[in-house]
Amino acid sequence: MYENKTVVLGVTGGIAAYKALDIVSKLKKHGVNVHVIMTKAAAEFVNPIAFQSLSQNFVITDMFEEPKAWEIQHISLAKKADLLLVAPATANIIGKVANGIADDMLSTTIMATKAPVVFAPAMNTNMFNNSIFKRNMDCLKEYSYDFIKPASGRLACGDTGEGKLADTELISEIVLSKLYPTKDLMGKTVMVTAGPTIAPIDPVRYITNRSTGKMGYAIAEEARDRGAKVILISGPTSLKAPFGVELIKVNTNEEMYNNVTALFSKCDIAIKSAAVADYKPEHYSTEKIKKGEDNLTLNFVKDKDILLALGKEKKQQILVGFAAESSKVIENAKGKLEKKNLDYIVANDITSKDTGFASDDNKVFIISKDGTEATLDKMSKRMVAKNLFDIIVKEHKL
Repeated sequence: MYENKTVVLGVTGGIAAYKALDIVSKLKKHGVNVHVIMTKAAAEFVNPIAFQSLSQNFVITDMFEEPKAWEIQHISLAKKADLLLVAPATANIIGKVANGIADDMLSTTIMATKAPVVFAPAMNTNMFNNSIFKRNMDCLKEYSYDFIKPASGRLACGDTGEGKLADTELISEIVLSKLYPTKDLMGKTVMVTAGPTIAPIDPVRYITNRSTGKMGYAIAEEARDRGAKVILISGPTSLKAPFGVELIKVNTNEEMYNNVTALFSKCDIAIKSAAVADYKPEHYSTEKIKKGEDNLTLNFVKDKDILLALGKEKKQQILVGFAAESSKVIENAKGKLEKKNLDYIVANDITSKDTGFASDDNKVFIISKDGTEATLDKMSKRMVAKNLFDIIVKEHKL
């Protein structure tokens, strides 16, 4: 997917320079071609050979060194770049670019490129909060340069506060998202529900299901990378919140219902992948139920059918449901599709041992209201999400 993408990584002179090695490694694992430019100060912290070994490209550290090819290097790299990332970005390089100074290989390449430029600042917290630095950063933001917010914590100098280089995993994810080759959901709002809901019994106990939220989170990430504004309404899960997504955390069926119905009118696409509890205890005990000698009997009543409510309310929205079935998968899914007035339903067999709940993979059938069926053999849940949006975009000409 990223084999034809090129990132120019600028590494400047800060203690976090060694972390940039991990960024190169992560991008290379996705097939991105990485070219590294190091300032002279950066080369005092990390040997350029390390970046050369990981990137498998010559590393440039001196504007006036003999070129490895017959080309003007800062212009050549500026043209090659699909994105230019500066990580770590010191106050010095940000100040230079904000004031139009181009006096080394990195600053001249930044000034020469037409590719998006992203800065990942890393510096002492007092420097980061300095009004001059803030002015320089705000100036660059006005010119459409992007910034990845630094983390807070204990800094190398011993101070505590904002200024740590953002997590390298996050930086890599942001870069890959910006490089994503398909941006066909720009201007669209996608609402996704994910994970389980719980039905409380007493202050200690509740019933739930085995959903982990992985499918819904993969859908949210795919929609985000394709350019959509994403609202993710999630039940309890241990998954990391995706960056760039509006995350609303809920616990119960009622909480999910209230949020989904309140936001549905603002959506272009709604995908209900959450495993919502269908039933709840008839009576909630405000006190912990004590253990007795006899069997405990609980009566359950039907809870809200969120998908049915959306199907009755929908106008121009594209509505997608999920059907986790243990038998008659296609038959049951088609019945749900028609009954709940859906545009698509994604059905899977929960009895499969290597896909479904808790797995990173899934095997599904995508059925549309016109009767078209697509069978997706075992693949990652992110690839399932990609195929789902490919179908939606193609059939609705988005």
